[in-house]
Amino acid sequence: MTDLTRLTLTEARDGLKAKTFSATELTQAHIASVEKARALNAYVLETPEHALKQAAASDAKLAKGEAGPLEGLPLGIKDLFATEGVRTTACSKILGNFVPAYESTVSGQLWRDGAVMLGKLNNDEFAMGSSNETSAFGNVVNPWRRSGSNVGAGAAGSIEGSYLVPGGSSGGSASAVAADLCLAATATDTGGSIRQPAAFTGTVGIKPTYGRCSRWGIVAFASSLDQAGPIGKTVRDCAVMLRSMAGHDPKDTTSVDMPVPDYEKAVGRSVKGMKIGIPKEYRLDGMSPEIEALWQQGIAWLKAAGAEIVDISLPHTKYALPAYYIVAPAEASSNLARYDGVRYGLRVPGKDIVEMYEKTRAEGFGAEVKRRIMIGTYVLSAGYYDAYYLKAQKVRTLIKRDFEDVYSAGIDAVLTPATPSAAFGIGEKGSADPVEMYLNDIFTVTVNMAGLPGLAVPAGRDSQGLPLGLQLIGRPFDEETLFSIGQVIEEAAGRFTVPERWWA
Repeated sequence: MTDLTRLTLTEARDGLKAKTFSATELTQAHIASVEKARALNAYVLETPEHALKQAAASDAKLAKGEAGPLEGLPLGIKDLFATEGVRTTACSKILGNFVPAYESTVSGQLWRDGAVMLGKLNNDEFAMGSSNETSAFGNVVNPWRRSGSNVGAGAAGSIEGSYLVPGGSSGGSASAVAADLCLAATATDTGGSIRQPAAFTGTVGIKPTYGRCSRWGIVAFASSLDQAGPIGKTVRDCAVMLRSMAGHDPKDTTSVDMPVPDYEKAVGRSVKGMKIGIPKEYRLDGMSPEIEALWQQGIAWLKAAGAEIVDISLPHTKYALPAYYIVAPAEASSNLARYDGVRYGLRVPGKDIVEMYEKTRAEGFGAEVKRRIMIGTYVLSAGYYDAYYLKAQKVRTLIKRDFEDVYSAGIDAVLTPATPSAAFGIGEKGSADPVEMYLNDIFTVTVNMAGLPGLAVPAGRDSQGLPLGLQLIGRPFDEETLFSIGQVIEEAAGRFTVPERWWA
């Protein structure tokens, strides 16, 4: 039998239907793969017994012809999604060994459709980070290596600068999918946390339109920006995953009551006659020639497929990153006020309740989370609210209007780079200047600020053999168009799989 972990989600689905293998065999293969890959630190909690129990139930359903859309397919779940009876920490010490008595809506819909949970995936603490270096469980390692690198092959030396980051905050999700440690994974995106890790690992990731997936049961970072989505091996895999993850939820007031399309039907649809916008503001000073060449290649592929390329302007793009880093920390400081050591999670005793609060939060939160809480509290404080937070919200409205103007002029989607570079080394960025790390989100934050769908598709490699991604930005609730265009890029560029399982 071929290595079952190398299958895509849809290949595995078809194999189960054809009875080529069982859900139990598929799950056992992935459990073994996860055990061999602990050096990547992608999982913070493995749940093999739970997975095998689910797989056995799936085999029974498959035998009866009662299979759900994801029946028997092993997935990884980002540790931001509450899983009933299974530890959920948001990769923060402050949540300790918190075990939810409830299931997030999104993960509940995956189990409804027959999926199997292999475990909880690592992420930046409270999803605050662009490299998965802020997790209380330590760094996630990207399964990709630079050409000629022998790190992980018994080479001595420090981890820093040798191993690569997988991107963040959904680094565990991206690393696990790229390393064949699950068929697909759940992820969340507040400022690029699905699309940037996907680009760094040669995987596909989509941030759906804000409101497309329920936020209920997902640990909150910035409530007006957070959105769940999948990371998969292919565009088609993401389309299949999103259909199960999306849908109206009365428990989330921001969840939109709209029918969920069969996204898979959009994969392979012709893009002939579509208008693809190329925003001049994304051509940044000092942009890497490799990223520019990748963008031009993407344009050429879409032209060859019959799409019309149109130069457009999104004039407020330059204000997106600073506005984002006011809005997101402000909402984070409000959301994280609930972690006080009283009701759940870590509690550090003090002489009175104030000292207990102070000690609990000082010990429970990591440096990046503390930084963002302080920024957020500052911009919301008396005398600064109007100068910062209110102004950032006005800028956000202008960013949204830029996209509305472009789409009302007939543009079907916008094509941009996904990241300013390929994956960088662990410890290489942000230690002295956090803004250096924040700049990784420069191509992605506009999408969250405007609440739009964004798809990252691998499209090439840099000079060191590392994957690079392109980003497609769509109209609100028009993920289908992104899947059809994304498939064109995927077919032209080919799949990007890790050349060698050096960690096993």
